[in-house]
Amino acid sequence: MPARNDAALEFLLSRRSRPAKTLAAPAPTREELRPILTAAARTPDHGKLEPWRFIVVEQPAMARLAELCTETGARLGKSPEDIAKGRSQFDLGQLAVAVVEVQTASPKVPAIEQSYSAGAVCLSLLNAALAAGWGANWLSGWASHDRGFCEAAFGLAENERIAGLIHIATETTAPPERPRPDVDAITTWMSA
Repeated sequence: MPARNDAALEFLLSRRSRPAKTLAAPAPTREELRPILTAAARTPDHGKLEPWRFIVVEQPAMARLAELCTETGARLGKSPEDIAKGRSQFDLGQLAVAVVEVQTASPKVPAIEQSYSAGAVCLSLLNAALAAGWGANWLSGWASHDRGFCEAAFGLAENERIAGLIHIATETTAPPERPRPDVDAITTWMSA
């Protein structure tokens, strides 16, 4: 029998993201965030390319990103409602980690596998923050998919894009459980 880690399995079976709008100060300090980032960086990475990096957005930078979101929304012709929703994660944010996908030309590792690795980093970061006792939520949104916003906000290079913004702070309310996938309905067993 393999050695079980029942505490880790129970955590994964019961984990639940916390809506970013319910997160409040305090957020983790740099010292508290370092082991969370370290855990996230242990994500599978074919070819050891490290096709991702982190940008930690601390609370003072949130106001600049909110204003940039408004400017970007106007440039894109977004509705006032879309602009308000887009900037709300920065208006309300205490701390976020932007997971930046870094595409590297590789004869062995296709671009799609590098994207999958960056997505896995987002989930690992989210789970590490939750396991450390913080509230956390993985967001993206229209602004994080706009090249102009990403270059102005985060200084991204040509081969980089945002995989996700992981908001981390103190949970103020426990979210209700939500329906989960029916594993039997989405699973096919192949025995031959």
